[in-house]
Amino acid sequence: MSMGPKQAILAEFAGVARALGHAHRLELLEHLGQGERGVDALAARVGLSLANASQHLQQLRRAGLVANRRDGKFIYYRLADDGVTDLLTTLRRQSERNLAEVDRIRRGYFADRDSFEPVSREDLLERVASGLVTVLDVRPQDEFGQGHLPGAVNIPLGELQDRLAELDPDREVIAYCRGAYCVFAFEAVAALRAQGRPARR
Repeated sequence: MSMGPKQAILAEFAGVARALGHAHRLELLEHLGQGERGVDALAARVGLSLANASQHLQQLRRAGLVANRRDGKFIYYRLADDGVTDLLTTLRRQSERNLAEVDRIRRGYFADRDSFEPVSREDLLERVASGLVTVLDVRPQDEFGQGHLPGAVNIPLGELQDRLAELDPDREVIAYCRGAYCVFAFEAVAALRAQGRPARR
């Protein structure tokens, strides 16, 4: 029996949902949210073999979630458009609202590491404009170069201990990285607080 137009469209939607249905693919999308990346770099960041990363990226491309370009022997991927970020945000919020396990993990791992409420983007930009805080971007330098918050200072997490002197000791530090569940910001806040520095994420 042939599919009607509605069923055909729903089958296409299901293909997108299937592409989102793997943790490695979601993590690849999170990294691509920071900017265009080569397959090698993505594989290394996510901890996958080149072949596995390539297969996951091809599935995301077939679903229309990423686009790619070739430069000689190298293939670079990027998010297809801003709607992908919106889709991932909706997926995260829906999961946080309705899945007890997500809430349990969030409270058990992330909440225990940060006793202060995170700073909203709007509040952060106001504090930066008034000179009250230092915004610390703890992502790798190449991600910082792809885009960052205005006025942010880039000190990758692995360099933080050696570069503490670059941060004004009298200003609160607001650390950020890739997203709500990126552990770099939590680890940076813990390291700064251990040195007696006021810090939040």
